[in-house]
Amino acid sequence: MGESEDDRLRMLEVLSNFDPQPESVPINCLMAMSGTPLAHQPPVDIFELVRLIAVTRLAIPKARVRLAAGRTRLTREGQALCFFAGANSIFYGDKLLTATNPAADAGCGAAPPARTDGADRCHNAA
Repeated sequence: MGESEDDRLRMLEVLSNFDPQPESVPINCLMAMSGTPLAHQPPVDIFELVRLIAVTRLAIPKARVRLAAGRTRLTREGQALCFFAGANSIFYGDKLLTATNPAADAGCGAAPPARTDGADRCHNAA
């Protein structure tokens, strides 16, 4: 929402210092909507997002790292990179807040790499 990469890392630092640390960390990317003050905000760079997920996984190792808002703008390859970096799941459903979501039968985005931690890949928010 206009924050810098440093701002995101500072927020992660705050979260990692909680005692106890959060069990779930949603990763949101702005869904710029026309008619709003942030309508022309550029999307978050995929590599910044992947680095943020990887650092989140290191800083809060027991948390479920979840791709939330903005995930529909990620390519299948981008979603796969997010899972490789440490994301546990991705939200999907008929409608969340401001934007439509891909059909649930679309395979939940990318075919993610296999995980051994038993983490769910898709989380139906409907």
